[in-house]
Amino acid sequence: MTLHSLSPLPSKEQIQQLPVFQNLLPDQIQLISKLEQCHALQDELFSAPLFGFDSESKPTFRKGEVATGPHVIQLATADQAYVFQISPAILDFLTPIFENPEQLKVGFGLKNDAHLFRKKGIHFNQVLDLAKAFTAFGITTPVGVKNAMALLFQVNFPKSKSVSTSNWSKFPLSAAQIQYAAADAYAPVLIYQELQRLGITLPAAQHRTK
Repeated sequence: MTLHSLSPLPSKEQIQQLPVFQNLLPDQIQLISKLEQCHALQDELFSAPLFGFDSESKPTFRKGEVATGPHVIQLATADQAYVFQISPAILDFLTPIFENPEQLKVGFGLKNDAHLFRKKGIHFNQVLDLAKAFTAFGITTPVGVKNAMALLFQVNFPKSKSVSTSNWSKFPLSAAQIQYAAADAYAPVLIYQELQRLGITLPAAQHRTK
């Protein structure tokens, strides 16, 4: 597919007609809730050059209610997703990945994630928000993962509101939550790799914030 053959963003109705996105298989998704599990994965996690990234937090519905997330952090490579249920120890374990200038983390709409992480003392380094990576297609507004997947791969990337607004602090997560979380980290990897394949000039990655 050439750049010029790509159409503008499809409508919601057009996206609904597209084939449904195929997520990673269950045996390619690891749910991690104990520090011992982190240590067992340390070598592969600390050596991966590229991760898709997202986080989930228990929603706040009442005025004045303080957000306490992230409650789930998900990282993904092209063939594996890691869904972490966050504790202080697991957050400490993951901090070097988010602050590592040699590991690129890509995702969508990461401004709020950065804010939550700064409140936890974590400062992003080498993080790329893909939402503004589509100017080469004549798109000047931020693009979400659903539209990006439809544009680049002609698939319908499902985004269930009931899952996205569910309780992400519960143990264990439901199968639907695990699938949702994994997909939200896996898709950015595919999108980043496709943009690279097409020769699209990408925005600069965010370097360490103070």
